[in-house]
Amino acid sequence: MEALTLLEGKAMNQRVLNMLYTLNSIEKKQREDFHYLEEMPPNAINKELSKKEKMKVLNNYFFKNKDIYISKHNRFAPYPTHSHTFLEINYMLEGEAKQVVNGKALILNRGDLLLLDVGAEHSIEALGENDLLINILFRNSNINIDFLKDLRRSRSVLYDFLLKSPIKANEEQNYLIFRTAKNNKISQIMDEIIEEYFLKKEFSDAIIKAYLQILVTNLVRDYRISDQQPQNKRRKLVVDVLDEIDKNYKTITLQKIAKKYGYNKNYLSNLFKKEVGKPFSEIVIQKKLTQAHILITSTSLPISQIIEAVGISNKSFFYKKYYDFYKEKPLADRQHNLINI
Repeated sequence: MEALTLLEGKAMNQRVLNMLYTLNSIEKKQREDFHYLEEMPPNAINKELSKKEKMKVLNNYFFKNKDIYISKHNRFAPYPTHSHTFLEINYMLEGEAKQVVNGKALILNRGDLLLLDVGAEHSIEALGENDLLINILFRNSNINIDFLKDLRRSRSVLYDFLLKSPIKANEEQNYLIFRTAKNNKISQIMDEIIEEYFLKKEFSDAIIKAYLQILVTNLVRDYRISDQQPQNKRRKLVVDVLDEIDKNYKTITLQKIAKKYGYNKNYLSNLFKKEVGKPFSEIVIQKKLTQAHILITSTSLPISQIIEAVGISNKSFFYKKYYDFYKEKPLADRQHNLINI
């Protein structure tokens, strides 16, 4: 049995791993006949919703006197289709897990993380003895799939474009999967959360909450969205140009981009506006303003220095555009953010 989770030279606490691998009473029974044994008390299931949805719907029973609930998924029997009234993270600590989420089959490998929004439906095939799936439930209604997408969108003109693009009509966007096996930082955060919870250390609730904020921020930073639309030549060009804007917004010009990709400047300008809905220059200004907003609300740098840092030379132009975009002046925006911290 492989029981070491190495990250940045640190092995996960062996005591915790031993606890997680040890069979509990439900697992012992499920290993005998591989039939699912109901583990939830009746008051953990929303009977009205379950009857309506024709599946088990788990409610907020788990959050008595706490905002976060962590458990090991019981092995040796398939878990039936169900949904939640809260946000759930499935983290594959060891081994693999086969799931069906909203009718789509997927496999979680060691180190993968699945984020399930309220209402997402999923079932889990039987786990083997060497499979450890950790469930993290939290009821912070301010954190959801749309929250993650909006955070990513606010920092990237390419993601803003892709997220606004139509998706398949039958595809629900209430879950995200993160292939984080090679991300040591995510592994380290998850190990710390698991150790804090199962070792019941002093102040563990407060520490876990802090780690979850760090986890969510790191997931947003690494979040990638695939282009759902057919990759014709024109769309691929626009996606490439938006990516160039995200990376080189300080010095980018339409002339430079047209020359790089071998297109006439006027043709590229018209194509970009038709596909994106806004002129090239407006998207560049949008990117500069969002970067300025990040610096204004997260640092104490002088506004004049920030204006220069994002590649804008005209201060009056910046102040007007910033107010038009955020409906607030830069210094007021900074003060408002400090009040909300």
